[in-house]
Amino acid sequence: MKPYEISNMIVDEEAYDQEEVTADFTYQNQDYSITFKKGDLEVVNAWVFKNGASLPANLSEDIIELIRADVKNRI
Repeated sequence: MKPYEISNMIVDEEAYDQEEVTADFTYQNQDYSITFKKGDLEVVNAWVFKNGASLPANLSEDIIELIRADVKNRI
């Protein structure tokens, strides 16, 4: 079983002339959003949502790699 659950994924092909993929997911009872460049799946940004605010997320490389592989399989 995965330690996270992707709830939504958006492929944006017109964002600043750079195609991007954003995945919203739950990990350790927290809601997160991570955006990758579509071409090489490099992380653009990652956010955690707490108390109605979005803050920069501090995710481990291991969880980022798991999500990256999952996103790659979905696109």
